[in-house]
Amino acid sequence: MVIEYRPVTVTAESTKPVEYRQGRFLTPPGATEVLLVRHGESEPARPGRPFALVDGQDDPELAPEGHDHARRVAERLAAERVDAIYVSSLRRTSQTAAPLAARLGLTPVVEPELREVYLGEWEGGLFRRMVAEGHPIAERMAAEERWDVIPGAEPAADFSDRVRVALGRLAAAHPDQRIVVVTHGGVIAEALAAATGSRPFAFLGADNGSVSHLVLTEARWILRRFNDTAHLDPAFSTTAAPPT
Repeated sequence: MVIEYRPVTVTAESTKPVEYRQGRFLTPPGATEVLLVRHGESEPARPGRPFALVDGQDDPELAPEGHDHARRVAERLAAERVDAIYVSSLRRTSQTAAPLAARLGLTPVVEPELREVYLGEWEGGLFRRMVAEGHPIAERMAAEERWDVIPGAEPAADFSDRVRVALGRLAAAHPDQRIVVVTHGGVIAEALAAATGSRPFAFLGADNGSVSHLVLTEARWILRRFNDTAHLDPAFSTTAAPPT
């Protein structure tokens, strides 16, 4: 399906010329709208206090700021038609989804394949320290745009396939519907790179509590919005969030 915009034609009175207004986006029949929400800010990593792990991955709770992000997401999306909410197996996503789910009367569904990229030996909060201190491997990771330069981290191809398959499966289950997927910064970046054919890290850095919007069809994925934070702060800002 290649036609996404349809012009609006206005036929005026015979004394006036026909007008062709700019086209407006219309969701293709059978498509699935996916609102990708990055979880709220999680608790900080502290020396000597590694994060709890779930299946080997960091599982911090939301920080107080993160709970505020969750409330603001709920306020922003409560008036939207939402047919289902999905979260990852890491608790910061379910905690972020909880206020919206309560407002909409929906029960979030856990989709384990939406979990964050596995960071190997840098789990437990070590990733944040290595990035903050400018570790050579962290600098190489950013330069090469590959998570798997980190020792033991998830291979790039495996991560890409995991994200594509998971979102494709959700789309197939929800034709002509809109779903909210509360997930992680790395997953959002991978999904938007897949939609646009961009560099792997082109969309890395979505803010905590931000909303990105994809329209998924069998033929293609269409990016409609990235890192919408109007509900978090009405003032325009160029300040970027940390990567995780």
